[in-house]
Amino acid sequence: NLLVLVGEHLALVLISSSITILVGIPLGIWVTRPSGKNFLPIVTDLTSFGQTFPPVAVLALAVPMFGFGLIPTVVALFLYGLLPVVRNTIAGLRAVSGNTIDAAYGIGMSRFQALVRVEIPLAARVIMAGVRISVIINIGTAMIGAVIGAGGLGSPIIAGLVQDNIAYIIEGAVPAAILAVLADQLLAGIEELFA
Repeated sequence: NLLVLVGEHLALVLISSSITILVGIPLGIWVTRPSGKNFLPIVTDLTSFGQTFPPVAVLALAVPMFGFGLIPTVVALFLYGLLPVVRNTIAGLRAVSGNTIDAAYGIGMSRFQALVRVEIPLAARVIMAGVRISVIINIGTAMIGAVIGAGGLGSPIIAGLVQDNIAYIIEGAVPAAILAVLADQLLAGIEELFA
């Protein structure tokens, strides 16, 4: 039963984190380009708001629209994990020297080529740090999904709180903590590859 809960928890985290990465990195890139520069304040405000808004409140709003289970939990985790990815993508790209970008243009690269071959590789470590933070946040926050039937390691914690049973709470909390530590170490190793 514990393996099923871990699998459900990992599914919540992997789905929400994948969506966060697929939206957050392109969004961060776009607002650092001339075409999206004017939207930078709006994007940073909205992503900041997404993290300051409690995930439980997002669930309360998402359940009437999406029902119970996986989808509202993924929506809440996506909104909560978006800020670190967008913020670090922006920070990483802004840290790339203008002289380096000019040199890329000087050797005949287009804007897109300079972005893909120069800027993103130089910003990759900072971007990966944002992904790492986002995934760790989602591992902890995914516990709330159990409240609306999404399963995961929050289920035994809620059962333990309702039944006043510390063993159930430990059954959910310890594996979640181990998952967070393992994910942190794995993503830190990937981050080092970009050093």
